[in-house]
Amino acid sequence: MGRKKIRKIPQETIRRMALYLRSLKKLKEQKFQIISSNKITAYLNVSPDQFRKDLSYFGPVGKPGVGYRVNNLIHHLEKILGIDRECRIILVGVGKLGSALLGYPGFLNFNFTIVAAFDSDKEKIGKIIGHVKIYDVSEMAKIVPRLGVQLAILTVPAENAQQVAEKLVSCGIRGILNFAPVNLNLSQTIRVLNVDMATELMTLTYFAKKILAG
Repeated sequence: MGRKKIRKIPQETIRRMALYLRSLKKLKEQKFQIISSNKITAYLNVSPDQFRKDLSYFGPVGKPGVGYRVNNLIHHLEKILGIDRECRIILVGVGKLGSALLGYPGFLNFNFTIVAAFDSDKEKIGKIIGHVKIYDVSEMAKIVPRLGVQLAILTVPAENAQQVAEKLVSCGIRGILNFAPVNLNLSQTIRVLNVDMATELMTLTYFAKKILAG
């Protein structure tokens, strides 16, 4: 027998799965128990057909003509995304943005917990923000492996980002959410998602001008 071909899931499908999950959680808060694909995608700029296609990558769920049970679909998407249990994260760079993220309560809604933060500023080390203790960045190699984390949020200055990212990888980190305005040069086995607010604003400005120009 030949080897079973592994179906590649598009990255945009995974991004939309996260949007579907957020929409479902809001619908659950509104006491919905069974909903249609139209309801789930109503405010997401995604068609019901696209929603059904995305779900089809992961096997059948729901009943045609009946809809989806909200709780069941939430659990299904959480399992797909790997957040059906606590996801532990570390944060490096406790400046204004890093401090704001440490105090952000929304992570808990999706089972994300920041378990430690790191910085090089001696005045910040030992302090606690949002129940998270700040450690010296020089201690990462000792602390990170015993925390059992694979994800990190990087909010350091651009000039330090590559060096810190390499250190994170050596500590066992396999996924980095990068807020530094620089592209990280890491192994292809490491997943990096860049959050570049300036680039997003420039893109938004372009489209706003196009709308005004008619």
